[in-house]
Amino acid sequence: MPLGVLVAIVAVAFVVLRPIIAPAGPIAATPAPPPCPKVAPVIIGNISVPSGPVAGYCQEQLINAAQIMRAAGTFTTIPRAAEIGVMTAIGESSLRNLTYGDTAGPDSRGLFQQRSNWGPLADRMDPYTSAVLFYRRMINVPGWSTIPPTVVAHTVQRNANPDYYAPFFSRAEKVVAALTADTLPPEPTAVPDATTTPTP
Repeated sequence: MPLGVLVAIVAVAFVVLRPIIAPAGPIAATPAPPPCPKVAPVIIGNISVPSGPVAGYCQEQLINAAQIMRAAGTFTTIPRAAEIGVMTAIGESSLRNLTYGDTAGPDSRGLFQQRSNWGPLADRMDPYTSAVLFYRRMINVPGWSTIPPTVVAHTVQRNANPDYYAPFFSRAEKVVAALTADTLPPEPTAVPDATTTPTP
């Protein structure tokens, strides 16, 4: 038998038999996300915000979600409004109050990455007020409570992709459901006038 053929046979046998004669090494585990710090609940409006995690978010981000829910409640009691707002902020900032924008919007700021034409920087950087700015536009979207949430958010935010927010809706539902379950007796609210800036 030619030497080259013999070498090829040995090589094939090694590849085939190696998993049998040499057990595989340990599979590397995906590192778990860091646990949320165990802290006391924080009251936002009538929502008791836990330490988390809820849908992967810790208290710092959940507080921002609660502020969005609080703002939604000044316009409507329909739960989908809160879910759409939280979904939008997840897609824009992962529920973080960002102090920077991106290439497409270098002047974008806050939970909703609102640009300068949305209002003063202080308003855009305030979680509650920025959510009110969002809802003032959202409630004017025809059929907002029945059309796909991502279409509503796209119409308000005017981003490039109308389906961009769709992957974030299920997480928003979980966050809103969890925070709604821990609500306290409702606080008195008034619908903010469109010409004034609400205060938290």
